[in-house]
Amino acid sequence: MHIAVCIKQIPDPEIAPSLFRIDEDARRVVAIPGMSPVISPFDEQAVEAALRIRDALGDGGEVRITALTVGDESARRIVKHVLALGADDAVMMSDPAFADSDSYATAHVLAKAIAKLGTVDLVLAGRQAADLDAGVVGPGLAELCGIPAITFARKIDVADGVVRAIRVLEDGSETVEAPLPALVTVSHEMGGVRNASLRETMRAAKKPVETWGPADIGADIGEVGAAAARRRLERLYVPVSDTACEFIEGDGARAVAAALARRLVEEKVL
Repeated sequence: MHIAVCIKQIPDPEIAPSLFRIDEDARRVVAIPGMSPVISPFDEQAVEAALRIRDALGDGGEVRITALTVGDESARRIVKHVLALGADDAVMMSDPAFADSDSYATAHVLAKAIAKLGTVDLVLAGRQAADLDAGVVGPGLAELCGIPAITFARKIDVADGVVRAIRVLEDGSETVEAPLPALVTVSHEMGGVRNASLRETMRAAKKPVETWGPADIGADIGEVGAAAARRRLERLYVPVSDTACEFIEGDGARAVAAALARRLVEEKVL
C-alpha cells in the first residue's frame, strides 16, 4: 500500500502576536529573523495518521509513506522532520515557477506529482493549513485526481480496499467509507503526534530528498505558480479592534438599569 501525505511549511503559529508583521504593500507575512518556519500542525497529524495506518497493517514493507510538499529550499527542514517521524521517502516541488501559488495551483502541482509517483492508494492531508486556514487544497486535490474525498477525519482505518473514517461534526461524529484510492483530510481531533527519536533524526539527515520542477511532473510554466492562480488577493492586513468603555451612572439601581436600556436601544443592540 502506498500513502502520499501532503505537507506545508508555515510561519510558526506559536509566535507572540506582538512579533507578527505583515507587509501590506506586498501582501505578505514578514519573516521574523531567527524564527524558523514549521510544518503546519494539521499536516503533522496527517503524517501521524499515515504512521498509525502502517502500525495497524504491519511494518513488513507493506505500507510505504511518501511526503509531498510545494515550497522553496527552506521547506527541506520540515521534509527531514517528517522523514525522522517515519516517512519512507519525500519529494519537494521546488522551483521559482511554483512561487505565489494559490490553493488551486498548489493542488494542481500536487496532483501532477501524485500521478508521477504511480500507484497511490491513499492521499492524506491536514484539514487546512494553519496559516491561511482556507481548507481548499485537500478537496481540490481529490477533484483533480478524480478520487473520493473524506474531510475532517479524527480516526482512519484501511481494510479490504476501503478506507473508513470517523468524521468530526459540529454536534457529534459520523462514520464514512470510500473505496481506494481516496483522499482524507485529518482534523486535530486525531490527537497528539509521536516524537522523532535521535536515531531516526540522524537517519533522516542522510535520506535523499527528490526535487522536482514543472518539467519533471509534466506541467507547463503557465499551469503552475502565479500564472495558474485563480484567487486574487486584494488585501492582507492585521485587523484593528477598537473598544470603548462607557460607565452608566444614575441615582440607584433602577435609574442605572433604565439608562443602560436606553443606551442599548440607541446603539440598536436591543
